[in-house]
Amino acid sequence: MWFIFAIGSAFFAGVTSILAKCGIRKTDSDAATAIRTIVVLIFSWIMVFVTGGLKNVSALNTKTLIFLVLSGMATGASWLCYFKALQLGNINKVVPIDKFSTVLTILLAFVILGEGIGLWKGMGIVCIGVGTWFMIEKKEVEEKEEGRGWFVYAALSAVFASLTSILGKIGVTGIDSNLGTAIRTGVVLLMAWLVLVVKKKLDTVKKIEKTELKYIILSGFATGASWLCYYRALQDGPASVVVPIDKLSILVTIAFSYFVFGEKLSRKAMAGLVFIVAGTMVMLL
Repeated sequence: MWFIFAIGSAFFAGVTSILAKCGIRKTDSDAATAIRTIVVLIFSWIMVFVTGGLKNVSALNTKTLIFLVLSGMATGASWLCYFKALQLGNINKVVPIDKFSTVLTILLAFVILGEGIGLWKGMGIVCIGVGTWFMIEKKEVEEKEEGRGWFVYAALSAVFASLTSILGKIGVTGIDSNLGTAIRTGVVLLMAWLVLVVKKKLDTVKKIEKTELKYIILSGFATGASWLCYYRALQDGPASVVVPIDKLSILVTIAFSYFVFGEKLSRKAMAGLVFIVAGTMVMLL
């Protein structure tokens, strides 16, 4: 049963990007992030109650809360940048850069946490790096038409996502991980709406079309469903199998981007995808 949940986790994670892209064609990406975070927050607290995480509230201390808040701020920044990148660029190029956060996380864990990098991890880093380069490299004509703004936001999304993992790892030491996720998501919600206030974009929320609003809400449900399936799979199945299956959500995203948006991969990009998938699998050996 855990294998089905792992597949479900990858599926919903992959669909999240597609639904989000559908919801921000005309809608401001910051407004979309703020709305979908409400749905994700509800799901994160459902996970706390389902797993009995509330009994660990007493384990919270000042240090833990500080790092959870910092992790939440990094998550918020990552989401804001990611959905802005999705709005500006090709989903088949944005997603690989976001997945590159796995490599950045390993490097930061080596520098900050002192975690070693063995032969297999080293090979995985190289494969993912090469694969990402293959998938985002494009012709000069396309670059002029699309611009480079999406790349900056996608790169920042990966950086903040990697910081989220490191800060989150320090923050959840000694407490239930689901409780930590719920607290962190609460910070993301506050940050997302604060961004709207600071940028004076609150009025954009009222202007969201009903069709796009449905997609935004559905993307939040997809994220929540992915989390529920992921942690359910981890509860019963081996992490060495569950984690790589979840990371393969990139295959789901690219498949749906072809059918929904008509985005096709070139031979070089397809080779890059193979490298990324191979690198992800190798890192877990």
